[in-house]
Amino acid sequence: MSLVGRERELQRLAALVTSGGSLLVVGEPGVGKSALLSCLDGHRVVGVEAERDLPYAGLHQVLHPFLDLSTVPGVRRAALEVVFGLSEGAVPPVHLVGLAALDVLTAARSVVVVDDAHWLDQASQDVLGFVARRLSAGVLVVAARTPVFDGVPLLSLEPLADADAGAVLDAVAPGLDAGRRAAVLAQAAGNPLALTELPFGGGSLEEAFAARVAGLPAEVRSALLVLALGGAADADLAPAVRARLVDDSGAFRHPVIRLAVVRSAGAAEVRETHRRLAFATTEPDRRAWHLAGAADGPDENVACLLEKTADRALRRGGAAAAVSALERAAAVGDGTDRARRLLRAAELAAEAGRRADVERILLDVRGLDLTPRERALVTWLPTAFDDGVGVAGPGELVGLAESVVADGDVELGLRIFWSVAMRCFWVEPGAEVRERIAAVARTLPIDPRDPRMLAMMAYVCPVQQGDAVVAGLRAADHADDPATLRLLGSAALQVGAFADSVRFSLAAQRGFRAQGQFALLARALAVEAWSRTRLGDIASADPVAAEAARLAEETAQPYMHGLAVAVQAEIAALRGDSSESLAAEAERTGLAAGARPVLATVQLARTLAALGEGRYADAFAAIRRVHDPADPAYQLALRRYVLPELAEAATRSGHADEARKIVEELSGTTRSPALAAGLRHARALLASDDEAESLFEAALDADTSPWDRARVQLAFGGWLRRQRRATQARPHLKAAAEAFEAFGTRDWADRAREELRASGESRGGGGELTEHELTIARMAADGLTNKEIGERLHLSHRTVSTHLHRIFPKLGVAARAELGAALEEYGG
Repeated sequence: MSLVGRERELQRLAALVTSGGSLLVVGEPGVGKSALLSCLDGHRVVGVEAERDLPYAGLHQVLHPFLDLSTVPGVRRAALEVVFGLSEGAVPPVHLVGLAALDVLTAARSVVVVDDAHWLDQASQDVLGFVARRLSAGVLVVAARTPVFDGVPLLSLEPLADADAGAVLDAVAPGLDAGRRAAVLAQAAGNPLALTELPFGGGSLEEAFAARVAGLPAEVRSALLVLALGGAADADLAPAVRARLVDDSGAFRHPVIRLAVVRSAGAAEVRETHRRLAFATTEPDRRAWHLAGAADGPDENVACLLEKTADRALRRGGAAAAVSALERAAAVGDGTDRARRLLRAAELAAEAGRRADVERILLDVRGLDLTPRERALVTWLPTAFDDGVGVAGPGELVGLAESVVADGDVELGLRIFWSVAMRCFWVEPGAEVRERIAAVARTLPIDPRDPRMLAMMAYVCPVQQGDAVVAGLRAADHADDPATLRLLGSAALQVGAFADSVRFSLAAQRGFRAQGQFALLARALAVEAWSRTRLGDIASADPVAAEAARLAEETAQPYMHGLAVAVQAEIAALRGDSSESLAAEAERTGLAAGARPVLATVQLARTLAALGEGRYADAFAAIRRVHDPADPAYQLALRRYVLPELAEAATRSGHADEARKIVEELSGTTRSPALAAGLRHARALLASDDEAESLFEAALDADTSPWDRARVQLAFGGWLRRQRRATQARPHLKAAAEAFEAFGTRDWADRAREELRASGESRGGGGELTEHELTIARMAADGLTNKEIGERLHLSHRTVSTHLHRIFPKLGVAARAELGAALEEYGG
């Protein structure tokens, strides 16, 4: 990077201060992040390594100059009071804390600069990421070595270009000989801090600073070590200021200096300093961490103090800090409770959605003596995420759940069983495993009407238990807890009760938004979007799917993100917009994890796009995959709700017999609204001419959604027109066209209008063909393309297309394949 580039970065900061918003500055140590941020006036916070395990310590630094809790709305104020230890209460989700912090910083309309954000505690990093993605009034600039959150404008600082590095070195050390100058330039590699420090000694930055520390009086070195370990210096630091190690305020000039101070001290001196700091502080969590730093060998008393620190962190919503405390307790204890502490840390990491931490901690558990419950946790925890992904399969997990319940741990057994149910949604375990899971479920000590059991049965047995789940949904209207409502919405989707799915999911979202439960909100939104789209309500589904995709990405739920993007592809296909890029994006996620609902929805989107473009063979190939058990897009529940697409693609591509077999396989009495409607529609499309009319009429007489009714009207109107019953066809086609216009499904509306024109609607009747039109019609009926017809008649292919557009309604047809029969009847 050139110095001119640095000038542009300063201009970018100046523009940000004027307009408001957030910026994340990243780069290696010494590359100039702090120097760049020093150009900003405002409230400045510096992350400190000693506080990285104190939950919300960083956020408190950020907010405290602006914090007037009396101005923060009730539930958000309560969240801040809990995480800052000002009151007891339910642990607030990180996103509720984020909303409260956003309120405070928006009201302040100030410039906030956070340097060394990589040293902030994880909870504070999460909240700042949430705020940074949303802040528009006020300025938040965060600097870190690597990106500490996503979704924010990024400024990546690179080392200086060779010429600029030479210019900087010559300015700070003009008297260097050529050899020394070349050595410094090579060692610094364009790093501005190295260029300004290495000329005065040291082969590396740390060595250069360590040499300066070693030259200080003993009492100053001791004071710097106290400062480096998170204490307050109790000596005159003037010599350290002159050595360019700290600034006039007593703060280290750079994090590398802090590191050099600690590493240049002996291990015994570091332990002794930690011990002194432990007894100097009145804060129990700081004392526990300092005592851990002072430990020279196993110390069970310190381990117990760290467990209490973990408990306090949890009460303040600091799951990451609790995990760190438990891991340190496991390391510093006498070994007796090592497995218990590590597995508790892994459980907390799983609950926080931190899969990488779970996997890392479980590696430390290997080889330890475990109880049966602990062995169960080791097997289950890698799968304890709502995406159901993990090494253990449903069959293994259901046996595990059964044994855990038999041993008396019902709570853990139910948690494991929920993972089993979720895996049955994302992967396909097979009929035998599903039956075994259902049998075990019936032995669980839980009411069959409990929403958890309804959801589990919907995931595991959407076919056999579908009617029971639909009935259970009807009896659950009194539910008001958002978590319960989300489960009901998800269960309703599985059994094709899409209106109920929308209703429950929408009700759940109100609670999740109020509580700041954005991970659960993303799931409820994805379910609502999927269900709304199947109901044809794409105008409402579109913003819901977009928010689901954004929140799923923000809350690190890649499979929910993939599902939401697949729904966006389906919406685009229904609108007649380009959908393949969205479908491909979702497919990459689905294939990476074998996430069948994602892949099934992708194929549905491609089917709809192909149907809209008249590519019926492509449409059938795509939708057939959803029904093929050997295909990764096969999904036991969702395949039941795409029968109209299957039947239409099949009848127009010569695969009607294959589609009839699938429809027959799924036939039977059902209380699933979507399955019942789909079966009625598909049977009518696949029926012989002798049976079709009564089946279409039955489909229209049934209680169905407006979208399903419009699709049946289009299909029925087209069938009537092909039976030369144009007068009867037109009301159905006109109603379908109007409905599709209202739904915003352009391709479907165009198809309905094309059928209307073919029925004679646009001209009030068929009309006679001219001799020229009759010739073109015969050639088209014989299979000639527009180009071939044009070459024979000396016309452009566009002129031929215009003639055919006039010919079709006169003959009462909508496609070239119908021309032959129509011409025979016409007498041509």
